[in-house]
Amino acid sequence: MNILTPVSDRIPSRDEAEAALDLLRRWARATPVGEVTLLAPDVPSMVYPDLSRTYPKGFVADEAYKAGMPDLQNGPASLIVGAKAVIQHVGISNFRLPIRYHTRDNGDLTLETSVTGTVSLEAEKKGINMSRIMRSFYAHAERSFSFEVIEHALDDYKRDLESFDARIQMRFSFPVKVPSLRSGLVGWQYYDIALELVDKGGVRRKIMHLDFVYSSTCPCSLELSEHARRERGQLATPHSQRSVARISVEVLPGQCLWFEDLIELARAAVPTETQVMVKREDEQAFAELNAANPIFVEDAARSFCQALQSESRIGDFRVVASHQESLHSHDAVSVLTEGPTFATDSLDPRLFASLYHIG
Repeated sequence: MNILTPVSDRIPSRDEAEAALDLLRRWARATPVGEVTLLAPDVPSMVYPDLSRTYPKGFVADEAYKAGMPDLQNGPASLIVGAKAVIQHVGISNFRLPIRYHTRDNGDLTLETSVTGTVSLEAEKKGINMSRIMRSFYAHAERSFSFEVIEHALDDYKRDLESFDARIQMRFSFPVKVPSLRSGLVGWQYYDIALELVDKGGVRRKIMHLDFVYSSTCPCSLELSEHARRERGQLATPHSQRSVARISVEVLPGQCLWFEDLIELARAAVPTETQVMVKREDEQAFAELNAANPIFVEDAARSFCQALQSESRIGDFRVVASHQESLHSHDAVSVLTEGPTFATDSLDPRLFASLYHIG
C-alpha cells in the first residue's frame, strides 16, 4: 500500500525554494515597496539584494529604467493610510525662486518670492506628485508675473495633478520709496505682500494681502495726559505703539489693483505709517501726526473698512489689526470682514502672533 505525504507537510526542495524566491523577487521589482511590505514585514529583506555603499557616478537613468521605478506617493488606494477622506489642501509651502513683477511706478522688479501651491485630493487617491507644482512654476518663472501668469501655472498643475480645486499663493517683500514728513529725505519702505489665486468648483478668485505697519496713539491716554498738564501742570505722555494691520482684498474680475494702490489706500485710512528716514523735524512732525490721529484698534479696523468700501475694484475683504501695546503686557486686536470670502467662525490660534513686524 502506498502512503502519500500531504503536500502541506512536504519540505520543498532547494530548487523549488530558489524558483519561488526568483518569482517573489520579480513580483517585488514591479510592485511599490509599500505593497511588498504589506505582503509580510520580512519580505523586503528576503527579496532585495545587499545594497552597494558606493555612489554610481556613471549611472544613467534611461526611459525604460524610469518607467519601472516605484511611485509610492501616487500608488493605489490600497496603500492609503488613515481615513479615505477628501483633503482640501495638499502641496508645498515656502518654495522660493526669483520672480518678476509689474509695478505701477517702477516698471518690472525681480523679487525673491515664497510660493505656496496646493491642490485638493480625492478620497480614493493616495497622494500627489509635489514636484509637478514646482515644475509648473519654473515653466513660467521667466515671464513677468501677474495674476494672469499665475493662472497659467495653476492651469498646468491642476491639469497635471487631475485635481478639482487648486490654489497658489506668492509672498514677497515689496520696496517703495517713501519721503520723510518734513526734512525732504527719502527711504525705502518694505511691505509684506502676498498674491493668491483660488480655483474652487471652477470659480476663480484673485486675492491680495498687505501687512501695513503704523503707529497707534491711544485716544484715552492722550486725553488723560492733557488732563494732567491742564489741571496739575504735570508733564505726561500718551502711550503709542507699533501696530500691524493685515488687509486682505478680493480683486474683482477684469480689474487691475496695483500694489501701490492698496498701500496708498491703507495710508490714507490710517496716516500714521511708521517712518524710514527721520531727522529731528520729522520726529516732531510724527508726534504731531499721531496727536492729530489718535486711534483705538476698533477705529483702525473701521477706518480701513471705510477706505476699502470706497474702492470699486475691491469686492470682499478682511482687516485684522493688532495694536502691540506699550501700556499693557497684552495686545489689542480686531477682525472685520465683509462678504463671504473671508467669513469664518474660527480663527487660527496663531493668527495675531503672526502680525508681529520684525524690523
